[in-house]
Amino acid sequence: MADTRINLCGVEMDNPIIPASGTFGYGEEFKEFYDINILGSFSFKGTTKDPRFGNESPRIAETPSGMVNAVGLQNPGIERVVNEILPNMPKYFNKPVVANIGGFSIEDYVYCCEKVDKVENVGIIEVNISCPNVHGGGMSFGVDPASAAAVTKAVKAVTTKPVFMKLSPNVTDITEIAKACEAAGADGLSLINTLAAMRFNLKTRKPLIANISGGLSGPAVLPVALKMVYQTAKAVKIPIMGMGGVSTAADVLEMMMAGATAVQVGAANLVNPFACKEIIENLPVEMEKYGIKSLQEIIDNAR
Repeated sequence: MADTRINLCGVEMDNPIIPASGTFGYGEEFKEFYDINILGSFSFKGTTKDPRFGNESPRIAETPSGMVNAVGLQNPGIERVVNEILPNMPKYFNKPVVANIGGFSIEDYVYCCEKVDKVENVGIIEVNISCPNVHGGGMSFGVDPASAAAVTKAVKAVTTKPVFMKLSPNVTDITEIAKACEAAGADGLSLINTLAAMRFNLKTRKPLIANISGGLSGPAVLPVALKMVYQTAKAVKIPIMGMGGVSTAADVLEMMMAGATAVQVGAANLVNPFACKEIIENLPVEMEKYGIKSLQEIIDNAR
């Protein structure tokens, strides 16, 4: 029997499959479809200091082999997540979760990460630095090595759990951002976030999304994600959670061969609520097809 177990910064997982933030909520909706305890973990909805309604509608536009979205970090805010949602989560998910944190200033990130670090069922903190820096003209923290390092250092100073920095692909060289995060103390990296994109309504001659542009995800971005994970794995020594266009068990093996220790599944969950369940069930079959007895054989393949 193929061995699908992995260890991510000391967090033992039955398999490397982790639904990506923004595509799985806080797990409650998906538990109605299947027992979500079969997952390695899941990254819950991006959470900010204050509650957010998100962007105006329409927020989503379909594309060939993907979608463009600009949801705008809609969430109930860190206080409700820490005091109500996370304490209730063990009733339906009995494993450590990945806490995805967003922010618009370094102070926001520090506040939220310090809060969530104290919650028992949080195993890993994932810091999304693709958010606009309100004190830096709205530019994403993740497009500048110095800004990325500053967030990493500040968050690490107030946390005890592993911190993974989630990187934007909308940069000239993602390895420079990755190395800056590693040097500042990051325990791991998550990549890639969505690619900047847009679509037009031919009848109105205006963008389909109210926010004008959004982030492209889905199968179309897999080759881009693989390249960036591969480049980053060669540039740093810390583990990577790879994501971007993963929708099959074969995609998971590719992502791990590119350098990922764990693999997040995003847009596929919005198309098929059973996507992660099917990937987990098919993973041993794909491993046996290619003579892979244990995932440990291919972890660090690219390094």
